[in-house]
Amino acid sequence: MASNYTEPSRMPVLMVGTGEYTTGFVGSTGAASTSDKKIGVVALTCIDLKRRGKVSDLSMVGTSGPKFPAIRSHIQSKIGDVYKGMDCSFQSFPDDKTVDPNAYKSALAALPTPGLVIIFTPDSTHYPIALEALTLGHSVLITKPATQLLEHHQELAELAAKKNLVCWVEHHKRFDPAYNDGRARSEALGDFNFFQSYMSQPKSQLETFKSWAGIDSDISYYLNSHHIDIHCWMVEGKYKPVRVTASATKGIGASLGCAPQTEDTITLLVDWVNVKEPEKKGTGVYTASWAAPMKAGVHSEQHFHYMASKGEVKVDQAHRGYSVVSDDVGKIDFNPFYMKYSADAGFFDGQRGYGYISIEKFVDAAREVAAGNAKAADYDAAGLPTIKNTILTTAILNAGRISLDETRSVAIKETAPGQWKLE
Repeated sequence: MASNYTEPSRMPVLMVGTGEYTTGFVGSTGAASTSDKKIGVVALTCIDLKRRGKVSDLSMVGTSGPKFPAIRSHIQSKIGDVYKGMDCSFQSFPDDKTVDPNAYKSALAALPTPGLVIIFTPDSTHYPIALEALTLGHSVLITKPATQLLEHHQELAELAAKKNLVCWVEHHKRFDPAYNDGRARSEALGDFNFFQSYMSQPKSQLETFKSWAGIDSDISYYLNSHHIDIHCWMVEGKYKPVRVTASATKGIGASLGCAPQTEDTITLLVDWVNVKEPEKKGTGVYTASWAAPMKAGVHSEQHFHYMASKGEVKVDQAHRGYSVVSDDVGKIDFNPFYMKYSADAGFFDGQRGYGYISIEKFVDAAREVAAGNAKAADYDAAGLPTIKNTILTTAILNAGRISLDETRSVAIKETAPGQWKLE
């Protein structure tokens, strides 16, 4: 019997944002980041996917064209000159002499349809960029948080469904082997009771993010989003959040030159109820900080504790039993499961890292949908961070921001199946 399967074509990619996560480029000097993303994630992954025949032409858009010569040099020296077979060419927007905060519009207009749009920009810009990309017929991958406002997230979900386009949120912790396995094992542990998480980065990140920290967004949107998404996934369809109360500390960020309103550490306390048996309740406590000590041996502390009626899951992903000590920097706990930058026989060998996988799975899904082999909605039931599956994560984050700004608890209510509002 003849197969109806159509071999997917390579698709063009537009990378929106030129910062640390995309390129590893920091500042105006082209120096590699001091974080665990020294040569970036998005550009490296896309260049390798091009080598592997999954994507075609690459383009990149920022707001400052004069940065691109240094970015090209950085990418060539850190990727093109290090790994075999890597074509680092890309079209850039705006041109090298222009500064244009709306350059993404020209870049999207120039992207052949259907294309792939990967957004790693300040939080407040996610919604307008994703909205225009979906409107033009492109599949979209948005860094977390998808949006800052719940209504914007739901609008993107509705538009993506209407146009049968893949729209995912880059919640890469879903692909972390320990988190993924912990979630699977939690299903046999009975009713949810308590979840506590902590994720931090050293205060040096406040220097990296000084231009927007406390102004454009906060550390809860940036880091709590990881564990909130994991917890939402663990109790999906069984429990729902009903109230959020937030608390925060201040002082360290302001002392380092950030805006005076910058919170250093934010904790969200969330009340959960069982969907079928409302008398059963649970509690979630999510803490995020970008004021952690320097030289702690890890770039990011990350751990959670999930307790249920028949057992518990504890995951410490900051310390994975793999450390290196040198006289120069001391002890470092490495995480090669996220991005592996070392080469194998001269070729990039990081395809099994969950940072890489989260982008590749999006690319694969978009190619299958574009080829007519699947519908975008098919992926909602596959445990993937689709725009539909991640609505409650944004609801909690948005409620947390309101709670901090208005010094009150915020209710989350379901107005219709899959439709939510904050009160």
